[in-house]
Amino acid sequence: MASLASDRALERPEALSEAEPEAATGVAEAESPVGSDRRLLAVVAVGALVAWGIDQATKIWAVARLDGHDPISVIPGLLSLRFLRNPGAAFGMGASMTAVLTLVAVGVVVAVVRLAPRLHDRVWAVALGLLLAGATGNLTDRLLRDPGPLRGHVVDFIDYNGWFVGNVADVYLTVAAGLILWRSWQNVGLDGKRAGDE
Repeated sequence: MASLASDRALERPEALSEAEPEAATGVAEAESPVGSDRRLLAVVAVGALVAWGIDQATKIWAVARLDGHDPISVIPGLLSLRFLRNPGAAFGMGASMTAVLTLVAVGVVVAVVRLAPRLHDRVWAVALGLLLAGATGNLTDRLLRDPGPLRGHVVDFIDYNGWFVGNVADVYLTVAAGLILWRSWQNVGLDGKRAGDE
C-alpha cells in the first residue's frame, strides 16, 4: 500500500506539469487577442502608405500630362481627366478656408493614429487606412504645393461629367466614409463587437 501511494504521488507532478502549459496557453489565448491587432495595425499603416503613394504618383502624372493641355475623355458623357488646382474642399466648397481645411486634415490624421491601436475589426481597419491615405494625400498638397505651406492648392483631375473634379485621395475618403457608415449602421465598433454585446 505504501509503495502504491508513493507511485501515485510520483505520477501526479508529471500530470500536473503536462496540464499546466495547456492551461497557461488557454489563459493567454483568452486574455490576449493582441496578435490580430498587430496585423490590423499593419493593414492600416502599410495600406495607407501604398495608397498615399498611388495618390501622389497620379497627381505628379496629372501635373505633367494635363496641366495646360486639353481634357482627356475616358467615358464620354460621364468621366474625363481635366486638370484643376483646388484651394478648397470637395465640390469646390471652402475655397477661402484653405488653412482651416489643412488643420482639419491634420486633426483627421491624429484621430486615426489614436484610434488605430483599438482595432479588432478588419472593415474598420480598411476604413481607417483609406481615411488616413485620403487625408494625408490632400494634406501633402496643402503643405508642399503653391502658393505655400498650409495654403497649397490640391491637384484635382478626375472630372465627373462637370458635377465636380476630384482626385484619387477623394475616392479613398468616399469609400472610407461608406465603410464607416456601414459599420456604424451595423452597430459594430472598432473592437469588432456589436453595441450591447458583452
